[in-house]
Amino acid sequence: MALRNIVTSEDPVLRKVSRPVTKFDSKLAMLIDDMKETLKNADGAGLAAVQVGVLRRVVIVDVDEGKEALELVNPEITFKSDELEECEEACLSVPGEGGIVARPKEVSVKAQDRKGEWHTYSGTGLKARCFCHELDHLDGHLYTDFAIRMLSDDDIRRMREERSKANGNGDSK
Repeated sequence: MALRNIVTSEDPVLRKVSRPVTKFDSKLAMLIDDMKETLKNADGAGLAAVQVGVLRRVVIVDVDEGKEALELVNPEITFKSDELEECEEACLSVPGEGGIVARPKEVSVKAQDRKGEWHTYSGTGLKARCFCHELDHLDGHLYTDFAIRMLSDDDIRRMREERSKANGNGDSK
């Protein structure tokens, strides 16, 4: 496994549509493993292959503490609840920024794993948000395209402090 560089919003590759995966081989497994390591190192919740410069429909979502990260190959959203939730959102490819985005409260996704087998995953809250956010990347969209408003540095600092206090520690990461 290796750490990959995360491309930032200035890179035009982020605005391209990713191609479906057709070969389920060791090269795909290596990409997935590298993406998992890169995501963990960046302390993020999700990562799309395009964010490491690879135009393939591959996503990693890691929001369930103590559970293995989800490997989503050729993912498709099969259900979105009508009920929306406005929440803070950020992106590893848009460092230092944040915004408020309205996303469905509940989402289901159908995707293949690294071996090509199909699975269905459902999530609410953060997991639903991550599904939507990462799949948007596969179609060349950033959360900033959908933000109701972008957050100021003071807004971001205040939200981190509030989150840190709610978690019972002084770390405002």
